[in-house]
Amino acid sequence: MKEFEVYSSLKVPKNSKIIIRLDGRSFHKLARDLNLVKPYDDNFYKVMAEVCKDLFNEFSARFVYTFSDEISLLLDNVPFEGRVEKINSVVASFTASSFVMHYDTDFSKPPAFDSRIIPISDDDVLKYFKWRQDESWRNCVNSHGISYLKSKYSNNEANDKINGLKLNEIHELLFQNGINLNDIETYKKRGIGIYRKYKRVVGFNKKENRDQVSYRSYVHTDWELPKFSEDFLKEIGVIK
Repeated sequence: MKEFEVYSSLKVPKNSKIIIRLDGRSFHKLARDLNLVKPYDDNFYKVMAEVCKDLFNEFSARFVYTFSDEISLLLDNVPFEGRVEKINSVVASFTASSFVMHYDTDFSKPPAFDSRIIPISDDDVLKYFKWRQDESWRNCVNSHGISYLKSKYSNNEANDKINGLKLNEIHELLFQNGINLNDIETYKKRGIGIYRKYKRVVGFNKKENRDQVSYRSYVHTDWELPKFSEDFLKEIGVIK
């Protein structure tokens, strides 16, 4: 019956970097069930950051980026011999399990994530993450816009009023009503990044009777990401 597993031999291109993008399934409903604070719930984002650290460590990621209920993992060491079915199923199930483990609550329905694989060249890594960071900003503006309007109008009226508005129009609407998006926390505008940093460690070499400097890596959660640029991604070792 093995021949019925028609997709089991599908693999990503050899010697390719890949990005795995995960999205929460029906997280709008999950947000209502968990009574998340609108437009941004601090605990939810702390949990998502922990999930990203678990993914970073488990799959030896080069970089992990998250905003809202979306996560992107950049891998240059592709697991499971590049088998698409295996990568998607294991990474998605691991993400959901990590989310439940870090979220100290009872769920009315098990949360789930979908997963997709994006083969990517070195030249396109920056383009990809700038694209997703732009989406983080759009999500930020829209979330604050609809949250403000729903504080003044019914849900239907608020949806009607925001429908068709451009980002700059929502931004101006908020500003005119005392909400300056430039003043909110950076992670709400630009997302959260997980990557390796290095710290300087000074130890004493008894054999040589002198201090000795070494550098040790650690996993860093960056809540103050800049706008993605070639210089920044080179600095953190994501691109060469």
